[in-house]
Amino acid sequence: MTRCHRSLIVLAVFVSCVLAGCASTPASPPSENAGVRALAPGVFLLRGDYAPPRQPDGNSVVFEGPDGLLVVDTGRHAAHARRLLELAAARGKPVQAVLNTHWHLDHIGNNPALRAAFPRLEVHASAAIDGALVGFLADYRRQLQAQLAGGGDAAARADWQAEIARIDAGAALRPDRVVQADAERMLAGRPRRIGHAADAVTAGDLWLWDAASGVLAAGDLVTLPAPFFDTACPRRWSAELARIEDVPFTTLVPGHGAPMDRDGFRTYRRAFGQLLACADGTAPAADCISGWQRDAAPLLPDPAQAALARDLLAYYFQAVLRGPRAGRHCPVDGSA
Repeated sequence: MTRCHRSLIVLAVFVSCVLAGCASTPASPPSENAGVRALAPGVFLLRGDYAPPRQPDGNSVVFEGPDGLLVVDTGRHAAHARRLLELAAARGKPVQAVLNTHWHLDHIGNNPALRAAFPRLEVHASAAIDGALVGFLADYRRQLQAQLAGGGDAAARADWQAEIARIDAGAALRPDRVVQADAERMLAGRPRRIGHAADAVTAGDLWLWDAASGVLAAGDLVTLPAPFFDTACPRRWSAELARIEDVPFTTLVPGHGAPMDRDGFRTYRRAFGQLLACADGTAPAADCISGWQRDAAPLLPDPAQAALARDLLAYYFQAVLRGPRAGRHCPVDGSA
């Protein structure tokens, strides 16, 4: 698997190497089942689908309440939106609220589709999308336009054009109600606890805990088969994982990958801390990556996922965790 295609797997928003046109095609890992799974009474998981070379969808968590449905993250592709709408129809309730955990397109891309189906819904998110639209996503759009100008097969061109359309949705991606700090809000008729993290995975990340069910939707603060460091400040991210461990959840849903219990989350957090400690030292990157595979092994039962984790982290060590780009998404005050 080439470095360029490793970056395509993770980055839900922008990878210049991929968009510059890498020629080789990697072996595709198994596509995740995008079916709906009940996590608790009135709580449903729609797993994000990934079928290379297309960009992925993130996981969506749907909470049912007396006033309707709350959707945490809306995915990217039209098929994912259709499944969300089918779930709403099956439950006989409208989507009243959307909470976006962060601004990556695989978590907000279907906001416009849900707004069109349910014009009265409100989107809750941090304000970080504003900076992304004029920075990261604007850069991504220029790269997509360059790819279109350079050719490509019909399927690839259709995907690039769809990505441009998602970015151009602009206002429809933004929140109606900005979350700037930890909060408790009535969403779909029930109180929900929202955690806010600045400069963790992105400039502004949210997680949601539903006390009634014990389910916590973590967004990309937890991802499998490895952490996705593309827009992250690793030390701030690590601190937020410590806060999440203090929440009395019973089931945690990551932004990508299968749900986990408290022991699974502790395994993830320990493996994350060991990975950062190794990256900060002088050990060869290969040793640090092997350490992640060993420490996170209970969360990676599929050998293909363990191999994918190796490839992802090899890219991140070269492009993000070490070298001149390390820490570039951390606050300038040095409080990383």
